[in-house]
Amino acid sequence: MNPESPALPAHHSVVLLIDDQRIICEAVKRMLLTEPDIEFHYTCDPSQALALARQLCPTLILQDLVMPDTDGLDLVRAFRADADTAQVPLIVLSSKEEAVVKAEAFRAGANDYLVKLPDRIELIARIRYHCKAYIALLERNEAFAALEKSQRTLAAELAEAAAYVRSLLPPPLERPGLATAWEFLPSSSLGGDAFGYFDIDAEHFAVFLLDVCGHGVGSALLSVSAMNALMGQSLPTVDFREPAAVLVALNGLFPMEKHNNLYFTLWYGVAHLPSRTLRYASAGHPPAVLLGGTEPGLLRCRAMPIGTWPEARFETGAASLPDEARLYLFSDGLYEINGPDGAAVEFEAFVRVLAEPEGRPGRKIAEVVAAMRAWQGREDFDDDVSLLEVRIA
Repeated sequence: MNPESPALPAHHSVVLLIDDQRIICEAVKRMLLTEPDIEFHYTCDPSQALALARQLCPTLILQDLVMPDTDGLDLVRAFRADADTAQVPLIVLSSKEEAVVKAEAFRAGANDYLVKLPDRIELIARIRYHCKAYIALLERNEAFAALEKSQRTLAAELAEAAAYVRSLLPPPLERPGLATAWEFLPSSSLGGDAFGYFDIDAEHFAVFLLDVCGHGVGSALLSVSAMNALMGQSLPTVDFREPAAVLVALNGLFPMEKHNNLYFTLWYGVAHLPSRTLRYASAGHPPAVLLGGTEPGLLRCRAMPIGTWPEARFETGAASLPDEARLYLFSDGLYEINGPDGAAVEFEAFVRVLAEPEGRPGRKIAEVVAAMRAWQGREDFDDDVSLLEVRIA
């Protein structure tokens, strides 16, 4: 019986008997006549047994072992080799009470063995036992099939949502004195990473990266909403050249109690290109890493994540941009990993990976991601991974 066929009600059993002796078939039929939950069928022609089983979809097969012109063990093997009957319980009926014969029957695929004619009470008990187990198997297979279908649908929807988020991210930028590159790797459960950059005016260039807590479509929707508010510079009365003011406005716009208890971390910076000054603020986010000087600079302002506390205060930090500045923003999914030995990667070790010279020009982002994959010993990350590079020459 095909596992994807509709499962029968738990109270309904369909029994098929194959026996060349019509008197045996009639005797079994009389035994079951008063059992309304057992539907009985039989055939005296073993050559028609497999085709009839496919038609009836029995929950139990009773089969004689000794029939003229047919080897009963071969028929058992035929039932087991056919996809429609491979799992249907099969009880062998035989006039022989021999251990060797029983062993061969079980080796061929039989589930049970009865010497005919069996006692009516025993026969009905065995029929109900095997049918109940088989129907439970069908119901379990049906539930697993429905679950697999649901999981495939969910995976497709998450992939579609991830593709949508990616479509909103700004394309890599390449212009005199300013270039960007990035990598966005959503986890299988889809998280809430988002990032972007934009010109505020001719002298000020803004860059940000945010990470919504949790996973799923809700986190992704919140990240898109926050990203659009920043990219569109749509926060009322806010001077986007002032990092702390931007974070205050976002904190008021996205309180977690109004967004399904979701909050997000954020790093936001504004580069004043003529003076080569970078002003920044962060809310619970990992520090950005500034390279180009003698030592890596960790740009961090301590504050609560956006949406967690209405009265949160945010500070603005400042840093000078080296002549060949490289600024890296990232989500914690990139470095909060474990090596094959289970040891956690230290943040300082991750910063050293960022500070290593690139092996090939323009490939730094890919090289960092490859290094972290090699560190954990596998391709997939447990959390969303975002890595953004801004080069200011």
